[in-house]
Amino acid sequence: MQPESDRLLTSSDTRAVCLLSGGLDSATALAWGMRKQGWECHTIAFDYGQRHRIEIAASAQIATAMQAASHRVLAVDLRAIGGSALTDNIAVPKDGGNRNSDTPITYVPARNLIFLSLAAGLAETLHANHLIIGANIIDYSGYPDCRPAFLEAFANTVNLATQAGTHGQRMTIDAPLLQLSKAEIIRLGMELGVDYALTRSCYDPDPNGTPCGGCDSCRFRAQGFAELGLNDPLLQQPTPQP
Repeated sequence: MQPESDRLLTSSDTRAVCLLSGGLDSATALAWGMRKQGWECHTIAFDYGQRHRIEIAASAQIATAMQAASHRVLAVDLRAIGGSALTDNIAVPKDGGNRNSDTPITYVPARNLIFLSLAAGLAETLHANHLIIGANIIDYSGYPDCRPAFLEAFANTVNLATQAGTHGQRMTIDAPLLQLSKAEIIRLGMELGVDYALTRSCYDPDPNGTPCGGCDSCRFRAQGFAELGLNDPLLQQPTPQP
């Protein structure tokens, strides 16, 4: 029998943990990992006190529809930190009014740093060599934790901070959508069979989950479908119940 210490260090280059928020980008990133790379993907979503909690239910539906190997929801109370329109009593800007400074008010302090750290812990327990994130710098260039420099630095850090990394089982951070426009992301997702009617992107939906239509996320999503000459299928579908 293989010693326990050796089993802990055995990892798989065909296994991944994917951050799955329930939005358009993360669903496409999951499809990229599962259907383009052929990896066994385990998904993780976060209940972090976000006002758009409808996305948590959406993440579970997407994981089930795409037959992810497993799906988890972790509770992380970022509302206790605040500082963002998504987690604090701050109005979500509408119709392009999200840039009073270099960083949009919908930026959640250190969110991707926290989420990737937790996902890396899960990846180590699952012996997975890949972390997939739907980060994008084209539409959300004001978010510092979506920049290539951050992702590269985190990849270096995670391989210094984990047992697997220090024993040669290096983990990669895969951000396949980083340089794609919203239309290009949607086109890729459609090629990979993503059902965008299951995704939820709005930062400020009503209590029934209906998108506001004016926040940055709604506007970028609508623009992406429009550039492809398509209607957003979400507008014709019922919303998932949290």
